[in-house]
Amino acid sequence: MSPDAGTAGPVTAPGTITGEGSPTAEDAAAPYERVERYELSVNGGVRTVEDAWLGESLLYVLRERLGLPGAKNACEQGECGSCSVLLDGEVVCACCMLAVDAVGSTVVTVEGLTAGGEAGDVQAALLEAGGVQCGFCTPGFVVAIHDLLRRRPDADELEVREALSGNLCRCTGYGRILEAVRRLQEGRARGVG
Repeated sequence: MSPDAGTAGPVTAPGTITGEGSPTAEDAAAPYERVERYELSVNGGVRTVEDAWLGESLLYVLRERLGLPGAKNACEQGECGSCSVLLDGEVVCACCMLAVDAVGSTVVTVEGLTAGGEAGDVQAALLEAGGVQCGFCTPGFVVAIHDLLRRRPDADELEVREALSGNLCRCTGYGRILEAVRRLQEGRARGVG
């Protein structure tokens, strides 16, 4: 059954996945071929995903269906960190997770970490320290840094390196990214940012 062969039924409540009719033996044999409609809580709002194939990754749905291109599609194996988002407050690789597995959870993308589209203090620190070059990996670093400093505002360099170890960068050599985190910690400790 092609993704546009059916129509989805109504969504009854946030976090509910609905499809056409009752589940059948065919549905059990090929659950990822059904066309569905579901809702995701993303960046503080509820977003409807329509005409979706259940096998779509969270990354694909965020970028292609919901128009949130901040998380990047790079390795598609959960190795580079470019697709990092927060799921119920934990960093996850959106490329390795089915979008439907996020139903009922809270997703925050890099776009959700800024106020009104303005650069946040994490982004500003990366810019000021020269930790942004091509910028492709930057959203994943922003999410990881935000998460780390939320949990451990006084993290030492070893903790910072460990927290960022899941994010790969081909341009900066990491020194400027680590400098950005240090500056950010100092600024926050002084009440700046």
